[in-house]
Amino acid sequence: MANLTSKELTALEEQISSEETLVKKYQAMASMCCDTKLQQDLNNFANKHRAHYTTLVSFLQ
Repeated sequence: MANLTSKELTALEEQISSEETLVKKYQAMASMCCDTKLQQDLNNFANKHRAHYTTLVSFLQ
């Protein structure tokens, strides 16, 4: 793990939490959607934020 200050670690944890929330919200919206194109777009947004989440978590290792 990189040497992070407590302020940096707190900010990183908050951002990780935000990305996780976005993934869950986009997945939920996609599951309620009837329009195939819109559902695809929402799933793509969820995947983008999942990638952000994964990248951010890698800074903790």
